[in-house]
Amino acid sequence: MSEASAVKTAPAAARRASRLDVFIARMSAQKAFLEDVAARIAGTDGPVLELGLGNGRTFDHLREILPEREIFVFDRSVTAHPASIPDGDHMIIGDIRDTLAFCGPRVKHPAALIHCDLGTGDPTADLAKAHWLAPLIAERTASGGFVATGIELDFGDPFVLLPRTADAELGRYWLYQKSR
Repeated sequence: MSEASAVKTAPAAARRASRLDVFIARMSAQKAFLEDVAARIAGTDGPVLELGLGNGRTFDHLREILPEREIFVFDRSVTAHPASIPDGDHMIIGDIRDTLAFCGPRVKHPAALIHCDLGTGDPTADLAKAHWLAPLIAERTASGGFVATGIELDFGDPFVLLPRTADAELGRYWLYQKSR
Protein backbone atom coordinates (compact mmCIF):
# COMPACT_ATOMS: atom_id res chain seq x y z
CA MET A 1 0.00 0.00 0.00
CA SER A 2 1.43 3.37 -0.95
CA GLU A 3 1.73 6.20 1.57
CA ALA A 4 -0.83 8.25 -0.39
CA SER A 5 -3.49 5.53 -0.21
CA ALA A 6 -2.73 4.99 3.49
CA VAL A 7 -3.55 8.66 4.12
CA LYS A 8 -6.79 8.33 2.13
CA THR A 9 -7.97 5.39 4.19
CA ALA A 10 -6.87 6.66 7.60
CA PRO A 11 -9.82 7.27 9.92
CA ALA A 12 -10.91 10.91 10.15
CA ALA A 13 -10.04 11.04 13.87
CA ALA A 14 -6.42 10.08 13.11
CA ARG A 15 -5.79 12.91 10.66
CA ARG A 16 -5.20 16.58 11.39
CA ALA A 17 -8.21 18.83 10.82
CA SER A 18 -7.57 21.09 7.87
CA ARG A 19 -8.31 24.80 8.03
CA LEU A 20 -11.33 24.07 5.81
CA ASP A 21 -12.54 21.42 8.31
CA VAL A 22 -12.21 23.93 11.16
CA PHE A 23 -14.00 26.67 9.17
CA ILE A 24 -16.90 24.37 8.28
CA ALA A 25 -17.17 23.21 11.91
CA ARG A 26 -17.18 26.83 13.12
CA MET A 27 -19.86 27.85 10.64
CA SER A 28 -21.97 24.78 11.51
CA ALA A 29 -21.66 25.53 15.24
CA GLN A 30 -22.37 29.21 14.70
CA LYS A 31 -25.54 28.51 12.71
CA ALA A 32 -26.78 25.88 15.18
CA PHE A 33 -26.11 28.07 18.25
CA LEU A 34 -27.73 31.15 16.71
CA GLU A 35 -30.84 29.26 15.64
CA ASP A 36 -31.14 27.62 19.07
CA VAL A 37 -30.72 30.97 20.84
CA ALA A 38 -33.26 32.65 18.54
CA ALA A 39 -35.92 30.38 20.05
CA ARG A 40 -34.59 30.70 23.62
CA ILE A 41 -34.66 34.53 23.75
CA ALA A 42 -38.36 34.79 22.94
CA GLY A 43 -39.08 35.91 26.52
CA THR A 44 -35.98 38.11 26.92
CA ASP A 45 -36.18 41.79 26.08
CA GLY A 46 -33.38 43.54 24.28
CA PRO A 47 -31.75 43.92 20.90
CA VAL A 48 -29.15 41.76 19.20
CA LEU A 49 -25.57 43.05 18.94
CA GLU A 50 -23.43 41.75 16.08
CA LEU A 51 -19.76 42.43 16.81
CA GLY A 52 -17.98 42.25 13.49
CA LEU A 53 -19.93 42.64 10.26
CA GLY A 54 -17.29 41.18 7.95
CA ASN A 55 -18.98 40.20 4.72
CA GLY A 56 -22.44 40.35 6.35
CA ARG A 57 -23.52 36.70 6.09
CA THR A 58 -24.19 36.29 9.82
CA PHE A 59 -26.02 39.63 10.03
CA ASP A 60 -28.17 38.57 7.09
CA HIS A 61 -28.97 35.26 8.81
CA LEU A 62 -29.80 37.02 12.09
CA ARG A 63 -32.30 39.22 10.21
CA GLU A 64 -33.96 36.07 8.86
CA ILE A 65 -34.22 34.17 12.15
CA LEU A 66 -34.99 37.20 14.35
CA PRO A 67 -37.14 39.45 12.12
CA GLU A 68 -38.76 41.28 15.05
CA ARG A 69 -35.48 42.07 16.85
CA GLU A 70 -33.55 45.28 16.50
CA ILE A 71 -30.00 44.36 15.43
CA PHE A 72 -27.07 46.71 15.98
CA VAL A 73 -23.85 45.92 14.12
CA PHE A 74 -20.40 47.08 15.23
CA ASP A 75 -17.32 47.10 13.02
CA ARG A 76 -14.22 49.14 12.32
CA SER A 77 -15.25 49.66 8.70
CA VAL A 78 -17.89 48.45 6.27
CA THR A 79 -16.81 46.09 3.48
CA ALA A 80 -19.88 43.85 3.24
CA HIS A 81 -22.11 43.29 0.24
CA PRO A 82 -24.64 46.17 0.08
CA ALA A 83 -27.54 43.74 0.65
CA SER A 84 -25.95 42.68 3.97
CA ILE A 85 -25.41 46.07 5.60
CA PRO A 86 -27.79 47.46 8.23
CA ASP A 87 -29.28 50.93 7.91
CA GLY A 88 -27.32 53.89 9.28
CA ASP A 89 -29.15 53.87 12.62
CA HIS A 90 -28.02 50.29 13.27
CA MET A 91 -24.48 50.30 11.84
CA ILE A 92 -21.97 51.51 14.44
CA ILE A 93 -18.57 52.19 12.91
CA GLY A 94 -15.34 52.57 14.86
CA ASP A 95 -13.04 50.76 17.24
CA ILE A 96 -15.24 48.32 19.18
CA ARG A 97 -13.40 49.15 22.42
CA ASP A 98 -14.88 52.64 22.12
CA THR A 99 -18.16 52.05 20.33
CA LEU A 100 -19.29 49.15 22.53
CA ALA A 101 -18.25 50.99 25.71
CA PHE A 102 -20.27 54.09 24.83
CA CYS A 103 -23.21 52.74 22.80
CA GLY A 104 -25.72 52.89 25.67
CA PRO A 105 -27.57 56.05 24.57
CA ARG A 106 -27.94 54.68 21.03
CA VAL A 107 -28.68 51.02 21.80
CA LYS A 108 -30.71 51.88 24.94
CA HIS A 109 -31.20 48.34 26.35
CA PRO A 110 -28.99 45.40 27.30
CA ALA A 111 -28.83 42.77 24.55
CA ALA A 112 -30.74 39.50 24.53
CA LEU A 113 -28.02 38.14 22.22
CA ILE A 114 -24.50 39.27 21.46
CA HIS A 115 -22.76 37.52 18.60
CA CYS A 116 -19.00 38.13 18.62
CA ASP A 117 -17.17 37.25 15.42
CA LEU A 118 -13.89 39.04 16.12
CA GLY A 119 -11.52 36.08 16.39
CA THR A 120 -8.31 36.08 14.40
CA GLY A 121 -7.32 32.42 14.82
CA ASP A 122 -4.11 33.58 16.49
CA PRO A 123 -4.30 32.36 20.12
CA THR A 124 -2.17 35.21 21.51
CA ALA A 125 -4.07 37.97 19.69
CA ASP A 126 -7.42 36.41 20.64
CA LEU A 127 -6.37 36.11 24.30
CA ALA A 128 -5.41 39.78 24.38
CA LYS A 129 -8.70 40.74 22.73
CA ALA A 130 -10.70 38.53 25.12
CA HIS A 131 -9.13 40.35 28.08
CA TRP A 132 -10.64 43.76 27.18
CA LEU A 133 -13.69 42.43 25.32
CA ALA A 134 -15.27 40.21 28.02
CA PRO A 135 -16.07 43.06 30.46
CA LEU A 136 -17.59 45.17 27.67
CA ILE A 137 -19.79 42.30 26.51
CA ALA A 138 -20.79 41.40 30.08
CA GLU A 139 -21.95 44.97 30.68
CA ARG A 140 -24.11 44.96 27.53
CA THR A 141 -25.75 41.51 28.03
CA ALA A 142 -29.27 41.32 29.48
CA SER A 143 -30.07 39.04 32.39
CA GLY A 144 -30.95 35.71 30.74
CA GLY A 145 -29.20 36.85 27.55
CA PHE A 146 -26.73 34.88 25.47
CA VAL A 147 -23.27 35.41 24.00
CA ALA A 148 -22.19 33.33 21.00
CA THR A 149 -18.53 33.84 20.19
CA GLY A 150 -15.57 32.66 18.19
CA ILE A 151 -13.27 33.80 21.01
CA GLU A 152 -13.23 31.99 24.35
CA LEU A 153 -14.18 34.57 26.98
CA ASP A 154 -13.58 34.41 30.73
CA PHE A 155 -16.71 36.02 32.15
CA GLY A 156 -16.99 34.30 35.49
CA ASP A 157 -20.18 34.61 37.51
CA PRO A 158 -23.02 35.23 36.50
CA PHE A 159 -22.21 33.71 33.08
CA VAL A 160 -22.45 29.99 32.39
CA LEU A 161 -20.63 28.23 29.54
CA LEU A 162 -23.22 26.06 27.79
CA PRO A 163 -22.44 22.57 26.46
CA ARG A 164 -20.59 22.47 23.16
CA THR A 165 -21.08 20.16 20.22
CA ALA A 166 -18.24 18.38 18.41
CA ASP A 167 -18.47 21.07 15.69
CA ALA A 168 -18.18 23.79 18.33
CA GLU A 169 -15.13 22.09 19.85
CA LEU A 170 -13.38 21.70 16.50
CA GLY A 171 -14.48 25.10 15.21
CA ARG A 172 -13.50 26.99 18.36
CA TYR A 173 -16.96 28.35 19.11
CA TRP A 174 -18.53 29.06 22.52
CA LEU A 175 -22.00 29.86 23.86
CA TYR A 176 -22.58 31.55 27.22
CA GLN A 177 -25.70 32.60 29.11
CA LYS A 178 -25.93 35.34 31.71
CA SER A 179 -27.91 33.86 34.58
CA ARG A 180 -28.83 37.13 36.28
